[in-house]
Amino acid sequence: MNLQLLTDITKWYKSSDDVLICPRINNMPASNSSDTPTQRSQALTLLKRRGMTRLTEFSEAGITATTVGRMARAGEVVRLARGLYQLPDAPLDAQQSLAEVARLVPKGVICLASALAFHGLTDQMPPKVWIAIGRKDWRPRLTYPPIRIARFSDELLSRSVEIKKIAGSPVPVFGVAKTVADLFRYRRTVGDALAIEGLRQALRQRKATPAAIAREAEVAGVWATMEPYVMALTSDA
Repeated sequence: MNLQLLTDITKWYKSSDDVLICPRINNMPASNSSDTPTQRSQALTLLKRRGMTRLTEFSEAGITATTVGRMARAGEVVRLARGLYQLPDAPLDAQQSLAEVARLVPKGVICLASALAFHGLTDQMPPKVWIAIGRKDWRPRLTYPPIRIARFSDELLSRSVEIKKIAGSPVPVFGVAKTVADLFRYRRTVGDALAIEGLRQALRQRKATPAAIAREAEVAGVWATMEPYVMALTSDA
């Protein structure tokens, strides 16, 4: 090949590379590292608003797991459980475990002994948080907080749900009358003593009327079992 021709071809390729590649390099987007301060401020705002936040919620807001991890190592956030975070200066709440479980099991509702304790109707504090989920819902596997699962039909799961604020986070809890009826429905699991105590305290503290309890018991299919206890407790009042 002619030496001059080879030299010309080499120069052409070099000039073509400069024209084609350099603009592409110059036009490439900058690194995401500059976004970290913005993500951190967004994460803090989210935590202040929600009280507790799951990693998936951070992700939905455009905040990466890397940013959250750096914030945890820096002490800006506290990892409560796998995938659940809170501000380090968040006020402590005696019922915080209920809020933690509610955030980790978003479709669940606090129920049975845990709901009874939340409503102040028993001195017994269950060692595990009772949470109701649907019959076909995925069973959550949490190492902390410890939980106990109760399966409810769609109708019973959506009935008499009250949203309470615990540790700055909204928590679904079954109402008093429904909780009492559910305790009788699950009496073989939670025990007759707790079910009767819940009924007695609900009536004594006037946190539920006999009519409301009877209505929930009818829906739950346990009124025949509960009726003698309700009659005895109301006649003594």
